[in-house]
Amino acid sequence: MAPDIEIAENPEDLFRRAARRFADAAKDAARRNGRFAVALSGGSTPKGFYDLLAQEPLSLEIDWDKCRFFWGDERAVPPDDARSNFRMAREALLSHVPVPEANVHRFEAELPDLEEAARRYEGVLSREFGLEDEGLPRFDQIWLGVGPDGHTASLFPGSRALDEAERLACANWAPSQNAWRLTLTYPVLNRAAEAVFLAAGEEKADILRRIIKEGDRRLPAARVSPDGGRLLWLIDRAAAKFLG
Repeated sequence: MAPDIEIAENPEDLFRRAARRFADAAKDAARRNGRFAVALSGGSTPKGFYDLLAQEPLSLEIDWDKCRFFWGDERAVPPDDARSNFRMAREALLSHVPVPEANVHRFEAELPDLEEAARRYEGVLSREFGLEDEGLPRFDQIWLGVGPDGHTASLFPGSRALDEAERLACANWAPSQNAWRLTLTYPVLNRAAEAVFLAAGEEKADILRRIIKEGDRRLPAARVSPDGGRLLWLIDRAAAKFLG
């Protein structure tokens, strides 16, 4: 299934569109299901729209009690580390809106045993989504970024998690980063009702050409395709340079 592509004029327009997309999805899911389950992404581009969501008028549109926050991936650092995806989202958004602490589900990335951290996160997903033994969570929305090497979440080229077909989350060695990460897996990403890639800047233009225009499945981001859901690339005009 071909992805939908929405092109913003510049990063500021991109942030506004992303924040609007989040707010509309949150309201729609809350009406339909009584809750909105979303997996957040790290990085500087998502921070731009998290900042907008934390401010009026958007912050007043969302029923934060009904939002359930998760993360697509995390670095192997404590939650107060400057590199933590959780910390960025907390500082930009979660600490400014009335989200109950019980609705915020982070990876325990500070644990010395990352496989244990991954298993615990799988337990959180199973509990929060009411899964049976072999069920998959269906997120209302998953936010994703894309790296210059085509990675998304912490699914890196050459990493073992690319072939994971059973686990919901796992520890993954990122060869290009020389570091361990925690990540959701393709079975989870490809079960989402909506997966949204966010990308900005001319430095992303070539990798987006390879992923979107050429469908190069050697690149991890090209393998995200929600079954029965929507795939949206929300990008700015500079990042879309080679897509015309």
